[in-house]
Amino acid sequence: MKTVDRTGLLARLPRFRSLRARLTFGLVVLLAVSCAAVGVVAVVELNGFLTQRLDEQLAQVGTRFPESLEHRGRLPDDHDGDEQADTRRMATGTFGARLLNGTVTNKGLIRSGDLSADLNVSLSAGDAARLARTPADGRPHTVELSALGHYRVVATSGRDGDVLMAGLPLEPVEATVHRLELVSAVVFGLALATAGVAGALWVRWSLRPLGRVAATATRVSELPLASGEVALPPRAPDADPHSEVGQVAAALNRMLGHVEDALTRRHASQERLRRFAADASHELRTPVASVRGHAELGLLHPGPVPPEVTRALERIAAESSRMGLMVDDLLLLARLDAGRPLERGPVDLTRLVLDAVTDARAAGPGHRWALDLPEDPVTVTGDAHRLHQVVANLLANARLHTPAGTEVTVALEPRPGAVRLRVHDDGPGIPEELRSAVFERFTRADHRRHADASAPGAGLGLSIVAAVVKAHGGTVEADSEPGATTFVVTLPD
Repeated sequence: MKTVDRTGLLARLPRFRSLRARLTFGLVVLLAVSCAAVGVVAVVELNGFLTQRLDEQLAQVGTRFPESLEHRGRLPDDHDGDEQADTRRMATGTFGARLLNGTVTNKGLIRSGDLSADLNVSLSAGDAARLARTPADGRPHTVELSALGHYRVVATSGRDGDVLMAGLPLEPVEATVHRLELVSAVVFGLALATAGVAGALWVRWSLRPLGRVAATATRVSELPLASGEVALPPRAPDADPHSEVGQVAAALNRMLGHVEDALTRRHASQERLRRFAADASHELRTPVASVRGHAELGLLHPGPVPPEVTRALERIAAESSRMGLMVDDLLLLARLDAGRPLERGPVDLTRLVLDAVTDARAAGPGHRWALDLPEDPVTVTGDAHRLHQVVANLLANARLHTPAGTEVTVALEPRPGAVRLRVHDDGPGIPEELRSAVFERFTRADHRRHADASAPGAGLGLSIVAAVVKAHGGTVEADSEPGATTFVVTLPD
């Protein structure tokens, strides 16, 4: 049994994505269905009306013509007055036949308006069989004769046990019906084409307010709403509030008002937070440096100092040093958030990577450090100090969050118009719950990939990487799974 692929059939159907195209298509389809229904009803009614008229004409003919074939075997001549009058009332194409025991014994056809008739009508065996199967009930039936076409015939029983049959051609009815079909097809086709064009123009004009609403929504969707001060575009033009388009426009304008108010409040809050972070970081640098200096001064005291005091002073110096680095990181992030420009100059990225890996090898001798650098030096335009901080933070992240023996590979890949810096390690990977927030500030794992109490970190290293790379017009991505973690930094050259 052959199956039908409905999916394939649906895939081949036209797909209209715009509302305007769908409405126009639906209008044309509805009009086509209406025209087809009107045409079918008109054709059926006209065919039935003309067939009924033909049946009435056939009833007037009666059995006079087949009776003349039965009793005389020929049509009456000019001297047969009454029969001549009867024959003159017969239409051209009138068919008569006499059947006896299912066999056609006489047949005739009036071919013109005179009294002549053709008694040698050619009937095939199939024609004779169809005539024989016609019931002699006195009601009209349609019979197809191979040489004459379709006929409406009436068969009645004769006086001699035979069957007398008279018929009129359906050709005039069929010709009229076919002409109506042709005219209907042409007229309805023109009507559909005209309605399609006019409907498309009307739908386009009617949906203009909706198009303006969509244009406003598109402009809003293209705005950088994630950060910074945002100026929303003009509101959607007002439309009839009683129409669906007007209600959508009003709802969109209200939503844009709420969004603008929320963005303004958020921007003001962020600005206050940035100023606080910058001011606090700036103000903390002095006391932190003072605490660190006093601790170091205490360690330099020449007199005897109890071991407990020495240990406390060492911890104060170490923690104040770490706090100073954290304050510097916060101050850097505040400056980057404020949009302060970085230095711009040629940076030998190859030399920068070599220096950073050398420092990382000294800080993490238990790791295996590998380089994959091109033969020619790779240079970019940017801030050398900040780019060095990016590479150093990525290497420190790999060192602090992977166990000893982990291999860390640093690669530079020149690309058309850009340079890719790739840092890959074969450590345990980033926990799945942290992968989406790895570049956010103060993101720290509860269970680190490698516990290192001597350098717990503040969760700012990768956020500084993201901020510095963004300030250079680049991107940074992270891909991690158990046994493979890769950070890719892309910078314009």
